[in-house]
Amino acid sequence: MRKPELVASDVDGTLLDPWERVSPRTARAVQRIVASGTPFVLVTGRPPRWMPRIVAELGLVGTGPDAAVPVGQDLQGAGRGGLAVCANGAIVYDAVGDVVLRSSDIDPLLLHDVAHELRAAIPGCSFAVERPARGARDRVDEQFLAEEAFRGVWSNADLRVVPTDELVGKPAAKMLVLHEQLTSGEMATAAAEVVSSRLQVTYSTSAGLLELSAPGVDKASGLASVAADLGVDRSDILAFGDMPNDIAMLDWAGHGVAVRNAHPEALEIADERTASNSDDGVAQVLERWW
Repeated sequence: MRKPELVASDVDGTLLDPWERVSPRTARAVQRIVASGTPFVLVTGRPPRWMPRIVAELGLVGTGPDAAVPVGQDLQGAGRGGLAVCANGAIVYDAVGDVVLRSSDIDPLLLHDVAHELRAAIPGCSFAVERPARGARDRVDEQFLAEEAFRGVWSNADLRVVPTDELVGKPAAKMLVLHEQLTSGEMATAAAEVVSSRLQVTYSTSAGLLELSAPGVDKASGLASVAADLGVDRSDILAFGDMPNDIAMLDWAGHGVAVRNAHPEALEIADERTASNSDDGVAQVLERWW
């Protein structure tokens, strides 16, 4: 591959080390990319509110509302390393200005129907949703809503417990389905039979958690929208990932790279395998050009 015109990377299990930190070597590699003027885009299942820390650990520009830019224009976050495709492609977020540029949401009626059907198909599961806001710091108590049973397994300071009817009563960027006794792969098989093409089903961990997005929304579609805004052809994009939610992006990009610790399906689809996230696998590839 010739020198990439855009670099995209998954975060957890790929860019971050096993302790969810950015290593100094990875930070230096990303800083060289940004200094060269090449867009660097984080593509993740994480919501926007979990991105400012990553941008800060990468040693990139600070964030602030004065830097916000409207979608379709020169994306400030892309030029300064603060652009992120979040929620598995559903949200495009500019961390430089702390502004959500766009969101592809699931209709409330569909949320209601799918939750009802999955509860019957996967007994014992519980639900949560991620709702879009104007930025990472906007209405934080309205962004991550869950059932009580979900919080009992996944305790999180951002999470607010609400009744199920309220949970599915408004559009959501992502629905999460949790089960204590099943693997994510087992849940995905069961969910695929129920959900079919009505929602996009994937997972970023094997620990009994599914992530559902609007139909046709995945990391590839989210990255494609950013690349189109920036005028970069897919053949000139270098992408990194490790889990099933990265497969569409690794397949779509001109050159897809899986870290050695990746899920077997991600390793199979990738054009290249690099070292694990504990050995700076992303940085080792980036250092070829930067």
